[in-house]
Amino acid sequence: MPTLDLYYMPSPGASRAVIMTARAVGVELNKKVVDVFAGEHLNPDFVKINPQHTVPTLVDDGFVLWESRAILMYLAEKYGKDDSLYPKDPQKRALVNQRLYFDLATLYAAISGYYYPAFSTGKFGTPEAFKKLETGFEFLNTFLEGQKYVAGSNLTIADISILATISTIEAVDFDLSKYPNVERWYANAKKVTPGWEETRPGLDIMRALLLLLIAMPNLDLYYLPSPGPSRAVVMTAKAVGVELNKKLLNPKLGEHLKPEFLKLNPQHTIPTLVDDGFVIWESRAILIYLVEQYGKDDSLYPKDPQKQALINQRLYFDMNTLYEAFASYYYPLLRTGSYGDAAAWTKVQNAFELLNTFLEGQDYVAGGQLTIADISILATIATIELVDFDLTKYPNVAKWYANAKKETPGWEDTLEGLLSRKHLFDAKKPEFK
Repeated sequence: MPTLDLYYMPSPGASRAVIMTARAVGVELNKKVVDVFAGEHLNPDFVKINPQHTVPTLVDDGFVLWESRAILMYLAEKYGKDDSLYPKDPQKRALVNQRLYFDLATLYAAISGYYYPAFSTGKFGTPEAFKKLETGFEFLNTFLEGQKYVAGSNLTIADISILATISTIEAVDFDLSKYPNVERWYANAKKVTPGWEETRPGLDIMRALLLLLIAMPNLDLYYLPSPGPSRAVVMTAKAVGVELNKKLLNPKLGEHLKPEFLKLNPQHTIPTLVDDGFVIWESRAILIYLVEQYGKDDSLYPKDPQKQALINQRLYFDMNTLYEAFASYYYPLLRTGSYGDAAAWTKVQNAFELLNTFLEGQDYVAGGQLTIADISILATIATIELVDFDLTKYPNVAKWYANAKKETPGWEDTLEGLLSRKHLFDAKKPEFK
C-alpha cells in the first residue's frame, strides 16, 4: 500500500473531493487536519512542504502536490485500476478538463464569492455575487441537459470535483429546484460516488459554523476601557449575549478627531457603537438599543410603559445628576491635577442621598429586577473604587452596590479597565473627601 499523507480540513469541498477520489481508486489516506482558522497552515513545518500553504496538500512517499483538481488527476492516473475516472482518450479527457476548470473558475468562485465572506464578516456576499452564483448553476444545468454525468457517459473526477463544490448548498439555504438537471444529477452523484457518506460530516461542520457566524451581529465599539459609559456598554453587551469588536480610541492622541471617526460620529464622543452600518452614540441610548435589538427577553428594559418610564427616569438621573456630580468633582483631576470645588462636592453628596432614597426597601434601582438602569448607575458610581469615598453613609446604596457587582454580567471583565486609572487618583488621596 502506498504511503499517502493528506493535509486537509474536513469541511471544504476541495478536501472532500480528494477523499472521495482516493476512495474511488482504492487507496488509503493518512489524514492530517490542518486548522486554517488557527493559522496552522502557516506553521514552518507545513510551509516547508507547501510554500503556498494551501489545503488540501498530498504527500505521496515524498512527492508533494497541492491544488485539489491536480491531486484528483494524479490519483486517477497513478492509482486508478482503469482510466474511467480520467480517460486517456484526448477528446474525453479534454471534456473532463474543461469541466474541472469550469468548476474552479465559475462554480467554486461563485459559491465562495457569495457564501464564504460569512467566515470573516458574518454576512453573505452582495446581490451581484449571488447573481454570479445563479449564472454558474444555469451553465451547469445547460451542460447536464440529457446527460447523466457532467463529462461523458460515466462518473469521472469532474463529477467528483463538482459534487464536492456544489454540495456546499447543503450547508446553506439554496433552492436547487430551479435547476432540474442539476438537481437530478446531484441526487445520483451522491449515490454513485464512493466516499460521499464518509465526507458528509464535513458539510455538517460547515453548516454549523455558518449558522453560528451569520447569526452573530457585527458590532464595533469605539471605546476607552476606564470610563463608566464604555463599561456600561460592555456589561450590557455581556448581559444580552453579544460579542463586541472593541476598538480602542485614545482622545489624548486625538484619535476621536480623525476624519474617519468624525464621519461615523460628528460629535466625536465615546463610546460609539456601529452595528452593521448603523451608528449610535451616548451610552444610555446604546444600552436601550442593545436590549431591544438583541435581548432574549425584555427583562433589562421592559416593554411595559410604566416600568420602562421608571428605567428612563433613572437613566436620566444617572446622566444629569450622578454622572454630572462625579464629573464635576473628580474628573477635573485628569485635566488640571486637582478636584472640583466645595459646590461640586455638595452635588456628589446630594446625588448619593437621592439614590439612597430611591433604594429604600428596593433591591434594584428601577423595579423588582436587574435592568439597564442598574448597569448604567453601577458603571457610574464604580468610580468610588478609585477614591476614598465613605459609602457607609448611604446604607441602601452600599447594599445595592454590593449586590449589583455580583449580579451584573461583565462586571469582572470591566474591573481592570476601571482600576487602570487608580494611580492617577492615588497621587491625590490626601485631598479626597
